[in-house]
Amino acid sequence: MINIMKQNKIIIDYLLAFSCLIIFFIPMIVIFIVATFDTGMIGIFTQKRVGKNGKSFNLIKFRTMKGEYDSSVTTHKMQITKLGKLLRKYKLDEIPQIVNILTGDMSWVGPRPDVLGYADKLEGEDKIILSVKPGITGPAQLKYRNEEEILSKVEDPQWYNDTIIWKDKIRINKNYVKNWSLSGDLNYLLKTIFVK
Repeated sequence: MINIMKQNKIIIDYLLAFSCLIIFFIPMIVIFIVATFDTGMIGIFTQKRVGKNGKSFNLIKFRTMKGEYDSSVTTHKMQITKLGKLLRKYKLDEIPQIVNILTGDMSWVGPRPDVLGYADKLEGEDKIILSVKPGITGPAQLKYRNEEEILSKVEDPQWYNDTIIWKDKIRINKNYVKNWSLSGDLNYLLKTIFVK
């Protein structure tokens, strides 16, 4: 029964991603062009992330900041443009990850893929997080949807992320994997769309 539900999850992932690609294709082109002018750099940003079974892949986003991304955590203190803030607020910078779903690297729902130095360092039972595809949204992503704001208010964002937020995300994501259900995924998707 679980295997059938997981197969349904894959089918839903691809069908929904393909449908969204068709719907958002023109808006994506527009955002790409505007983001290119807004940041002074190519409007698409890719970054190595850790995926299922520890395999790395290139996560795709619209560029929202000027300059290079030289930190594993993002705060409002970075050079995020006005357009970038708008894209981030409504999670529109994540739209290109539809392509990551179609290439099989991601799912709509799952643990958020981390940069090298985090997920690839998981040990023991924590490695269960890498047994599933990472997602665009999920329970940890919903809890920390205002993560940038939180990190901007602490004295040492990197330390706070590594010792508080990261450990809590591990706990949340382990619980997600252990208690996964298709209905749960649909619930997280609805919360992502409708809960502010």
